[in-house]
Amino acid sequence: MAESDAKGGAEAAAKDATDASAATPRARYRAQVRAEVKEHAWKQIAEAGASALSLNAIAKQMGVSGPALYRYFAGRDELITELIRDAYRSLADAVRAAAATGAGVRRLAHVLRGWALADPHRYFLIFGTPVPGYHAPEDITGISQEIMADLLAACAALGPDAPGEGAGGARAGASVAEPSAAFDAHIAGHRDWAGGLAAPPAVLRRALAFWTRLHGVLSLELAGHFAGMGFDPALLYEAELDGLLGPEGMPGG
Repeated sequence: MAESDAKGGAEAAAKDATDASAATPRARYRAQVRAEVKEHAWKQIAEAGASALSLNAIAKQMGVSGPALYRYFAGRDELITELIRDAYRSLADAVRAAAATGAGVRRLAHVLRGWALADPHRYFLIFGTPVPGYHAPEDITGISQEIMADLLAACAALGPDAPGEGAGGARAGASVAEPSAAFDAHIAGHRDWAGGLAAPPAVLRRALAFWTRLHGVLSLELAGHFAGMGFDPALLYEAELDGLLGPEGMPGG
């Protein structure tokens, strides 16, 4: 995982360096220091978790005083925000790039898994246990909604005859209680997470099923819970996709 952490830090550092390339010498130096701080932060997260992140410890590793780094980050929370923003931006850009080529749900799922496996600590920073005492700013929610917008568009493209959908969006063979129909009615009034996108309840439910089931498999895989069980997690992930989309002929990309 050390290699993946270095990769994540290098990507963020490269972005900061690019942003600073046309700036003043002072701004370039500031961007370089911030990028170096974030590289050390990723290493700390890999070793002890995000809750143990410490600007003072990073300052010691960089050979500067703790107060010196506070000129670049106001505190731990601002540093965590930058790391989370970089992580979400990276995933959003990967998903958007695939969606721009016409990728459907199946290919977007493979993009998500590839992104997660490339840097598990980056994945867990945004999809794992929340950092105690930390609250992300609103712009982070905006980036996450970009990802959901592409997912909703792909789910909407599946059409009304997607596997698991019956007349009116209810599950084929559903019981008299129609639990999926009940959830459709509920989610119609609880859709803030969809970012105001116009999508019928059945599409919202389909997107949520995709998001929750695949993240469940990914989280267990990346946390090592499948180790020693003797099966291939990639095949389990594909089986979950088959259950959501159908194994053959589905326009899932």
